[in-house]
Amino acid sequence: MMKEADDAQLIREYKETGELTYLAALYERYMDLVYGVCLKYFDEEASKDAVMQIFEELIDKVKQHEIERFRGWLHVLARNHCLMKIRAAKGRVVSIEDNGFMELGENNHPDNGFSLENDLQAMEKCLEGLPEEQKRSVHLFYLQEKSYREVADITGYDMNKVKSYIQNGKRNLKICMEKN
Repeated sequence: MMKEADDAQLIREYKETGELTYLAALYERYMDLVYGVCLKYFDEEASKDAVMQIFEELIDKVKQHEIERFRGWLHVLARNHCLMKIRAAKGRVVSIEDNGFMELGENNHPDNGFSLENDLQAMEKCLEGLPEEQKRSVHLFYLQEKSYREVADITGYDMNKVKSYIQNGKRNLKICMEKN
C-alpha cells in the first residue's frame, strides 16, 4: 500500500496515526535528494549524519506544517539544516543572497555583540522599505516558498515582472542589510 500511496496520503496517514512507517516510506523516496543537498555542504560522512538528523527533524515538523509539495518543502528543510549546521560551526549569521543565502561580514559575528535577532529585525525593516511589488514578490518567493508561477498567479503580476521584482528586491535587501 505504501509504495502506491502518494506523498499527501502518506503525510495524512502519519499525521493521523503517528506511525513512523508512513514517514519512513515517504522519506525513503527522497533520501537521495536530501543526501545530494547535504553533499553540497559537507563530506560524505557528515552528509550521511545530516540525512539521519533531518529525518529526526521531520518527526515533529511534518506534524506542525501544512505541506503542499513535500519534495520542494523537504529540499528547503535540508538546505536550511545544512546552513544552520555551518552557521553553528562558524558562528556566522546567514541571510538571503544569490543562491538563497549569504554569510554576513565579520562585523555581524556574535562575539561582536550582534545577534541573530538583530539581523532578523534589520532584514524585516529592510523588507518593509522595498517597493510594494518587490516586497510582496520576495515575501512570497522566499518566506512562503512559492514558485515564480505561484507568485505570478497570487499577485497577478506578469511572470517576467515577478522575476524582475524578486531579483531587484533581493539586490535592494542586500544593499540595505550591508548599510545596517
